[in-house]
Amino acid sequence: MSTPAGAADIVFTRHGARRGLAWLAEAYAMFRNAKLAWSMLVLFYALLLAFIASISVVGPFVMWALKPLFAVGMLAAAWTQERGGRPGLPQLFQGFKSNVGALIALGLVFVAGLVAAWYITSLVDGGALVELSQSRNAATDAGDANADERVIEALITSGRLQRSALILMLLVLPTYLALFFAPALVVFQDAGPVAALGASLRAALANWRPLIIYTLAVVALGPLLVLTIIQLGITVFPSTTTIGVLRIGLFVYGLMFAATLQISDYVCYRDIFHAGETLSPLGRS
Repeated sequence: MSTPAGAADIVFTRHGARRGLAWLAEAYAMFRNAKLAWSMLVLFYALLLAFIASISVVGPFVMWALKPLFAVGMLAAAWTQERGGRPGLPQLFQGFKSNVGALIALGLVFVAGLVAAWYITSLVDGGALVELSQSRNAATDAGDANADERVIEALITSGRLQRSALILMLLVLPTYLALFFAPALVVFQDAGPVAALGASLRAALANWRPLIIYTLAVVALGPLLVLTIIQLGITVFPSTTTIGVLRIGLFVYGLMFAATLQISDYVCYRDIFHAGETLSPLGRS
């Protein structure tokens, strides 16, 4: 396949708002058909990212820079399953086998976008959100199991931090949209990094209706649902046993939810950039 000359040469489909929920439903159906394989893949991926992030000083930057390469691995796993194969750990490293330079370039753009967003936010709020993040990381490194709960409580009770978080999200949004489909475009359509970023941003903006529904559903089924369950559990049954049961249940739910999100990245891409196309069969090794 020839490399597109630019973002404008990459064709995509504009969908209605209802497709946002359909993407999640289709992704969950794929997860349900390979629960164990996807759970193991996502768990290994999370542990790998945590290990990379734990590397002193450069760890977090390396982790974010490598995200597009690992994203390709998840896309490859979903692509394989859709064609009758089985998701597996070797597929996680598929992004390290081809188009590596372009994918690393995407990772560097991601890091630059995040750094710029955090820097501008710190100028606005005097570094309050950065300080909260640093205190959370320090507490986690010290083995404090309640660090995340305190961060959530601070965000809930502080209007200043809520405004800072909103500013950060708005600043990160253009980078996120530009990178949403970019790794898939690099690998599946052999696009260069600039063309992939441009096409991803154009397609995301054109499909803002389903993406808003998709995002609202993710927020509702993710952090809002989790926070509600935790609050109800602690309020109604305030005991150590309840907290333990909640943690186990939320861990299982978290694996399912994370896997569904990873699969949904592929489902979204396929539906927007390859709508109506017939699936190609798996190649024989």
